[in-house]
Amino acid sequence: MNKIKISQGIKEKSVVIGNFFNKYESKNPIVKWIMNGFTSNLNELVSSVSPKTINEIGCGEGYWTIHWSQKGYLARGSDFSKSAISLAKINAKNHGVDTSIFKVSSIYNLSKKDEADLIICCEVMEHLENPEKALLCLQKITSKFIILSVPNEPLWRFLNILRGKYLLSLGNTPGHVQHWSRKEFVKLISENFKVLRIKSPLPWTMLLCKKR
Repeated sequence: MNKIKISQGIKEKSVVIGNFFNKYESKNPIVKWIMNGFTSNLNELVSSVSPKTINEIGCGEGYWTIHWSQKGYLARGSDFSKSAISLAKINAKNHGVDTSIFKVSSIYNLSKKDEADLIICCEVMEHLENPEKALLCLQKITSKFIILSVPNEPLWRFLNILRGKYLLSLGNTPGHVQHWSRKEFVKLISENFKVLRIKSPLPWTMLLCKKR
């Protein structure tokens, strides 16, 4: 299988986007163990609601949208970053997936056309200056279910410090402007959605929710 091309943490409109390394295809055993936990939990939540259509908001370079397309779901994805979507289209073409499933769009500009059985918004909320506004936008396009995930803080930063990364910013990953503990994130999401299931793949908080 062709490798996924990544953005390597480039900046667009002063916002750090994408991944700093290809964590999905890393050979490091610790990274593989961590990503296997994230992947198995996310796949389990997706299959548990049997969606016909999936829309990934903040899809980045398209790894997950391509994955679900290859699994037979009617999946599409969007990202505010033109650079990320350009890479997503390249990755889609390299994996035999229709490139038209990707589009450039801000989370704040979602409309009814973006509605799907399952909305997925993983590793996005921590990058947003206005997460409350973003949740209102996500609420409008969620017809049935939504899955959201964010780093579990302060565990995320502590683990970064342990591996000697981002020490000057106390372990904060570049581009992360919001920081929630599991309890804080559940409380935030509960204001807009009914939380059905809570997962904690190290070091994330992952929620399956339903539209109220």
